[in-house]
Order: sequence, then structure tokens, then C-alpha cells
Amino acid sequence: MTISSPNEVTQLLKKLTEGNRNVLDELLPLIYDELRRVAAGYLRRERSGHTLQTTALVHEAYLRLVDQTQVQWQNRAHFFGVAAQMMRRILVDHARSHNAEKRGDGFHIISLDDNIDVSGERATELVALDDALKALADIDEQKSRIVELRFFGGLSVEETAEVLGVSAPTVKRQWRMAKAWLYGQVQNQ
Repeated sequence: MTISSPNEVTQLLKKLTEGNRNVLDELLPLIYDELRRVAAGYLRRERSGHTLQTTALVHEAYLRLVDQTQVQWQNRAHFFGVAAQMMRRILVDHARSHNAEKRGDGFHIISLDDNIDVSGERATELVALDDALKALADIDEQKSRIVELRFFGGLSVEETAEVLGVSAPTVKRQWRMAKAWLYGQVQNQ
């Protein structure tokens, strides 16, 4: 495991923002283990033999992240927040394609306090949650980002607050409200 300081990663990300693509060789070893931890959190309860493995999810997300030319990387927390969002998109796309193959399955309501299981049986739930998150984003973008960072990204309240530039109590309050709203949305589908 590579140990790095948040400042070291932040400095490399700022250089990347400035267009210095040479820092990618230095950046990857510093962030790889953390990206794997986030990806493993997503796939922890995935069925065996699933076609999307942790390494593939990390590599796909990393390629999409470093290909971003319009992102102004603020710091390490911002990078991992965007990484969590990217992994969510990849998994939702995967779930949607899986559902296209298996129409007609019922789904169960998931708890936002549970780890997400993106197996075939739960792919419909992930898609329903993604649809509800999109609806929430139309109403309140910040609450949607909080759910995304906390639930999908596994960030703590403090890390989420840092990424969004708000206080931890604000994150806690909006997290509770967002969970209640999403529960109502998903339950009515």
C-alpha cells in the first residue's frame, strides 16, 4: 500500500489541471489503493462470476477521470468525490444493460444505510435509486451529491463536507432529509 499525504495528491492534481499529463505516472500509485477500496465497497456483495470486477471498475473510472480536461481539481477529496460519481455511473450503466437482458423481474426496496449489492437481483433497485437521485438533483443538487458521496462513494460526513465546501452539521441534516425523500420515491415506484 502506498502511503501519501493528501497535500501530495492535491499538488499532483493541480498540476494535472494545469495540463501537465506527465504527473499521471506519479499520481496513480498514490491513489490506486483508495480507488480500489471505493470500488470494493461497491462490489462487496456482488455475485461471484460477475463480469465487472474491482480492478476493471477502478481502471474504467481512472481512465474516465484522467481524461477529464474541464475539471479543475480542488484537492484529494474532490477527486475521490468525482471518482465515486464516476463509479456509480459505470455500475448503473452495467445494471441497466443487465436489466435490458432480464425484463420482468420484481425488485425490493433498498435501505440507504445498507451496502449496495449490484447483483442481477438488485440491478433493478440500483436503477430505481439512480432515477430517484436524478429527480432529487433536479430539486436539490446538493442533497443529491451528499447521497452520492456518502452512499455510493463511502465518504464520511467530514469528507463529504470538505468536498462540498459546507459544514458537517449541514451534511448530516441534508443526508437525513435526502434519505427520507429518496425512500418515498423508491417506495412509490
